[in-house]
Formats: sequence, structure tokens, C-alpha cells
Amino acid sequence: MSDLDRFRVKPGSKLALKDFDPGFKDRHEEHKEALEEIERCQQRLRALQDLLYAERRHSLLVCLQAMDTGGKDGTINHVLAAMNPQGCRVVPFRQPSAEEAAHDFLWRVHRGTPARGEVAIFNRSHYEDVLIVRVHNLVPKEVWSRRYERINAFEKGLAENDTRILKFFLHISKEEQLARFRERLEDPTKQWKISEADYAERKYWDDYVAAYEEALARCSTEHAPWYVIPSNHKWFRNLTVARIIVEHLEALGMGYPKPTVDLEHIRREYHQAAKQA
Repeated sequence: MSDLDRFRVKPGSKLALKDFDPGFKDRHEEHKEALEEIERCQQRLRALQDLLYAERRHSLLVCLQAMDTGGKDGTINHVLAAMNPQGCRVVPFRQPSAEEAAHDFLWRVHRGTPARGEVAIFNRSHYEDVLIVRVHNLVPKEVWSRRYERINAFEKGLAENDTRILKFFLHISKEEQLARFRERLEDPTKQWKISEADYAERKYWDDYVAAYEEALARCSTEHAPWYVIPSNHKWFRNLTVARIIVEHLEALGMGYPKPTVDLEHIRREYHQAAKQA
């Protein structure tokens, strides 16, 4: 059993986010103590993504959800820093366009899923349709309450098509969120991120907690697990997400494909060209 399973939401379990400490740091007290492990993990992640891209038998879908300031962008930057951008892309989910709203809620999501050999990172995801939609009563309860089963079926279909799905809830405390809002106000390089909605949404904190608890409990499955990642410490969040991705990619047992050309012929051609140079 992996020590990372402590963050995994067990299928069919009851979930209370208050049972997860958002300030948890495990064995490293400070960022500098974790730097060596972070570097090793990034190197391994880089090698595994190269295998994924070369083999083209599997794909990886990473879904990130969080309260405002939870660290989705920071996590994406950390994961992408270890990957070849040729085989990785980020798919943001904002308010649906008119075209997207005219289709079922999963239509725009399916278009963003990764092809074999590819990594797709969802910045927010299809879970918005049982989170913000629920909290703000954008559709009736009888509509959003049926979506959990549709999401599970959708993800099962992806898994059966060799997509490894990893879903991360970046868990911060309400106090940490307020501190990050203050940091944005004081840092000119971050002020562009500020919106009126950030502060307005804080009054719905408990409603979002309830919505997340139900979504994570009902939609964490063996083929598409949810992980609750303590995220008050950004370095611990980044390290833990990367470690989980590495563990799942290693479990695929990937290998480089055999060459499709006659290597001996290519070598002879090379040596012939070298002699004539």
C-alpha cells in the first residue's frame, strides 16, 4: 500500500473535508528540505511522459479543482515544467459559450480529452456542473443530481479507452485563502487576477464544501480516483501531485516501441556518408 493512498478518496466512502488537514507537510518541515525530492520526482515525471508520448498506448487526464486561490495555476506550472510541451496541453473550463451551452454539459469536455500518448490537464473540469451549478442554483436539483452517474459513466468510457484519470482537489483553509487574497492585493504582478467574484464567493464557502464532499465521495472510483491534496503549503502540494502522477504512470509498465526501420541498413548508410564527408 502506497503512503499516497492517505490522500485518496475511497470509492463509496463518506467524506468530510474537515478530516483532511490543509496544512499537512508530512516528513519535510520546509520547502528547502524537499528540494532534492522535488527534483528527483520531476526528472522521473519527465522520463515517464517521454515514454507515454513514444509508446502511444495510453493517455493521461489530470483534473484540478479547488476553491479560489487553491493553486490550480501553480500546480499546472509545476507539472508542465517537467514535461515536453509537445505532448501536453492545458484545457481551461470557464463559463460555457453559447455553442457549448446549446449541447449537453459533457460535450465540451469530451473535446478536451487527451489522445493516446498525450497528457491533458483540466483547469477546472466537468465537475463545475455539480459544484458552481449546485451552489448558485443555476439548474434545478433534479438536473444536477443526475449528473454524478453521467460523470462516472463518462470517465469509465475514457478509462476503457486507455486513459488514466487522476483528479485532484487542492485543499486550502479559509484562512489561507484570505492570506492569498491579501497577497494578490499587495503584489502588482498578481493584481490582474483579482475579481469582485473572488470575495463574493467566500460567503458560499460552506455550500462549496458540501458540494465538493458529495462530488468527491460519489465520483471517486478505482479507474478515476479523487485525491484530496493538502495545499496550504504550495511546495507540498506540487510534490504530492507529482508523486501521485509518477506512481500511476509507472504502474502502466510502459516501454519504448521497437524501431520500424532496418537499423543495420541505416548504420551502413551512415558510415558510408561519414567516409565521404
